[in-house]
Amino acid sequence: MKFSYAANKFLSLLINIVLVILIGFFVLITLINGKGQYIPLIVTGGATVYMLLKYLLIRLSDREYHPSKFFFVGLVVLWIVVGGKLAYDTYHENMDRVNAEVDLEQYEPNTPGTKAVSLEQKATLQLPKDNLLRLDGATALYPLYSAFVQSTYPKKVYKVYDPTVRSTKTDQAYKNLIDGTADIIFVAGPSDAQLKHAKNKGVTLNMTPIGREAFVFFVHANNSIEGLTSDQIRSIYSGKVVNWKEVGGKNDKIRAFQRSADSGSQTAFEKFMGDHKLMEAPSQDVVSGMGGVINEVAEYKNYKNAIGYTFRFFSTEMVKNENIRLLKVDGIFPDKESIRSESYPITAEFYAITAGTTNPHAQAFIDWILSVEGQELVEKTGYVPIK
Repeated sequence: MKFSYAANKFLSLLINIVLVILIGFFVLITLINGKGQYIPLIVTGGATVYMLLKYLLIRLSDREYHPSKFFFVGLVVLWIVVGGKLAYDTYHENMDRVNAEVDLEQYEPNTPGTKAVSLEQKATLQLPKDNLLRLDGATALYPLYSAFVQSTYPKKVYKVYDPTVRSTKTDQAYKNLIDGTADIIFVAGPSDAQLKHAKNKGVTLNMTPIGREAFVFFVHANNSIEGLTSDQIRSIYSGKVVNWKEVGGKNDKIRAFQRSADSGSQTAFEKFMGDHKLMEAPSQDVVSGMGGVINEVAEYKNYKNAIGYTFRFFSTEMVKNENIRLLKVDGIFPDKESIRSESYPITAEFYAITAGTTNPHAQAFIDWILSVEGQELVEKTGYVPIK
């Protein structure tokens, strides 16, 4: 059966419209789901279908057409290029990670099987059900203040998104405290930006140290490096040292990952770096909720030549990634004993912070945290008590 010229043109136009709609639809779905690496595959697939249908229409028309062998060779080459790019992107996308996205529901207070620790006896402080303190804080400290809640709050399940006991991460927790939507937050010390925000709002941050923790650096488990000096780490992150062989490792370029600005880890890291100028952090394009693409600091990916940083408890207890290894710093391994003795060089206090709350239970709660019972929960959770 042969199509007339007019029928051929109509079918060709119809195919164009349908393919454009379908390609646009699948590209949109891909963007919404944060899978932008598949867009070249979708476009190439659409182009391939278009060319094959176009070839078929010409064969069914009354026109003579003998496609060049380069037509089919071109299709094969195109698929090889796109397939190779997709394989490359998929490899990097699926690389092992150490990030802040931890399932906090497993630490929710009073849930069956919760990982939040408890006292063996009833706590001496029992808060009434009315006017409960609104708590917020860092991801890494949620297991700790969840344990505080489990011991002192009325017995019920407090979901991680409950405004009474939640974890919105360090930066947002500071904002919530300063804006008055949280009474106490549990975090590392504030960044310069967070201090400025408090000052602009006329808010004073009242910081009570409640425990100590180690700031740690880690590498791929197969990296031959066992430890670095503080100066070597600063040289790596200021861009002066770029190859592992310069610090006793293999001849391989160093991938030095950082964390997002104003996160607890990044603030601690910047304090460690002092006056040393930071190199530009690796970045990645991330699809926003409306389908737009924003550029942000790349999360750690466990390449064999990578180095990253976080807090000890988060990496060893919450993430528990066997494919990374903590480094000694200045010859000292970060564990509870080296934190307690302060022999590990990068230790820091973490805090219960208020900002003018009018809740009458705030001071009693903080005093209890500093008591023998509260400090016992700090120890049992996995941190080092302040007392």
